[in-house]
Amino acid sequence: MANLGCPKKILMLCGDYMEDLEAMVPFQALQAFGLSVDAVCPGKKSGDICRTVLYRVSPHQTFSEDRGHNFTLNATFDEIDPSTYDALVIPGARAPEYLATYESVVEVAKHFAKSRKPIASICHGSLILAAGNLLQGRTLTGFPTLGPVLVTAGAHWVQPETAASCVVDGNLISGATYEGHGDYIRHFIKALGGTVTGSNKRILFLCGDYMEDYEIYVPFQSLQALGCHVDTIAPNMKVGDRCYTAIHEFEGDQNFSEKNGHEIQLTATFKDIDASSYDGLVIPGGRAPEYLAQDQDVIKLVKYFMDAGKPIASMGYGQQILAAADTLKGKKCTAYPAVKVNVVLAGATWVEPQPINRCFSDGNLVTGAAWSGHPQFIAQFMSVLGVRVCFGFAGCLCL
Repeated sequence: MANLGCPKKILMLCGDYMEDLEAMVPFQALQAFGLSVDAVCPGKKSGDICRTVLYRVSPHQTFSEDRGHNFTLNATFDEIDPSTYDALVIPGARAPEYLATYESVVEVAKHFAKSRKPIASICHGSLILAAGNLLQGRTLTGFPTLGPVLVTAGAHWVQPETAASCVVDGNLISGATYEGHGDYIRHFIKALGGTVTGSNKRILFLCGDYMEDYEIYVPFQSLQALGCHVDTIAPNMKVGDRCYTAIHEFEGDQNFSEKNGHEIQLTATFKDIDASSYDGLVIPGGRAPEYLAQDQDVIKLVKYFMDAGKPIASMGYGQQILAAADTLKGKKCTAYPAVKVNVVLAGATWVEPQPINRCFSDGNLVTGAAWSGHPQFIAQFMSVLGVRVCFGFAGCLCL
């Protein structure tokens, strides 16, 4: 997404087998908020991919690991000048274990530490800071198993009470896992001098099993980071239940592959919600919309938001639900190309998603084709909601 006149530049240190969400959520959220984010990896160039992993905590005191999405780098490590960046983000999982052995990576981290620029490090990311002897006297948290090594590195270790725990120590923001992205990214925005207005919004996410992993987590945690109250619901499920997600990725075949994604916990019970208490609705894509579109309670809920003129943001296959609810007549709408027939038959004016990350707004409706468009998708939804982020300098265009 274009930088919208905002000169703040963020550097993200990536590597193979970093945690999927710990890379993509801050990468896309910060772009949606008007910042420029360069993702780099030693030995790789712009356009190359890093393979990611996803972690789920198991009942056996550790975590399981599966393959995640392929993450595309947008800058070349050997060409960056750290002095041109305002802050550093370090995703976690297994990548930091080997990145910490690269002198060039450690030197980048040292620049940010010595210049007191904001550093956001999550999960295992602080191993890179430890390798640079940058944690003496610093207070931080991380994935629970990091405690002993960070104490040895001279840090004041804070054992995370939950997987969502975050700690702020001056310019250093640390988090335990991706579950705490809401607070983690919010603290990072504050450290960059950002202010949020209009955040007193209540947003409802319409979920179902095998919705696309990014398409629930990125907008959900981005809106959390802005201070919005965000609830997840699914028909015939209650608060505390979990929905499964799916990872969709193009890997050289004619269609995308599908793998198991993370799970996400529901925060409200579908049958108990008061739709009138919410300011907006988000519909993730993936496979869930195919069957959600057959549920009359879902249809009634979507009709309420459209008839009330409240903001609706729908991504990818989510527009199958809008079409089934007969809410697209006269609307300009895009979607994943395979859903074009649903959109056209529902009476909408089809807008070709060229390129695939292009998103569109028509009144209260924001639509996108694929998760690569999240920066535009979230920014446009923020605009319709009246939520703004500003970094308080001349020339910065608030969203």
